[in-house]
Amino acid sequence: MRNAGLPEPRGPQGADPQGEDPLERAVWRLRSRACWDDAAALLAPRAAAEPGPALLRTAVLTERCMFTGDGWGAAEDALRAAEALAADDEERGGAACERGHLAYASTLLGVRDRADEARSALGRAAALLAPGSPTRPLLHFRRGLIAQHLSDNPSDATAAFERAHAGATAQGQRLLLSFTWRHVAAMAEHEGRFAEARYGFGESLRIREELGYLVGIAPALASLAAVIDDPGEAARLRREAARLVRLLGGVPGWLAEQLAPPVPPAPPED
Repeated sequence: MRNAGLPEPRGPQGADPQGEDPLERAVWRLRSRACWDDAAALLAPRAAAEPGPALLRTAVLTERCMFTGDGWGAAEDALRAAEALAADDEERGGAACERGHLAYASTLLGVRDRADEARSALGRAAALLAPGSPTRPLLHFRRGLIAQHLSDNPSDATAAFERAHAGATAQGQRLLLSFTWRHVAAMAEHEGRFAEARYGFGESLRIREELGYLVGIAPALASLAAVIDDPGEAARLRREAARLVRLLGGVPGWLAEQLAPPVPPAPPED
């Protein structure tokens, strides 16, 4: 499978990813511009005692791992702290979902094979979360990632992404919708349904631009460029993606490698 669906972070849930709390808005502005360390530092005081901020801090630091390939120890420490603070099934299920995602990221990026841990943690989350939990669509999405990238099971991946998409739509989770559109489109591309892929990648890009999710716009542009029929438009989209990657200091790292100009051959020696 092409890399259309590679490293995707968890975004804040809900129709407005910025939230109503001033701290949440500040964190969103930082993380959407790849300033994960600053976002985590803002959350640290409340994360020391409150399960919600602790879980959000874990998500921020795991997102940094996914985009940069660094910071695994800090993410693991934040996750253990969030697990220790969880006091009910919803909080414990959310923490298990984050553990599954961190283990998945470690496996996907070749840091350490934690595939069994990822599957086990997401299974635990499924058992803990209520059927109507707002975390359910995110759980479906992450199970789809494992089916797509670790199990190489396109049919299970498609079904999980479609469940996540339906849940995110019903609950108005717009940022998660940008992820589900992207991965539903990637599966359509894999199956040769390019018109559907173009539509899905276009919707993902539209939502991310509307939300100001700057760090996610370059991957959306690059994925759309890969299924556009017009070579000139595809080249323009890739140039814009490369510009945004440079603006963010080479983030995401996996996309920076894909968009890097080819190295010219060395001149022959005399």
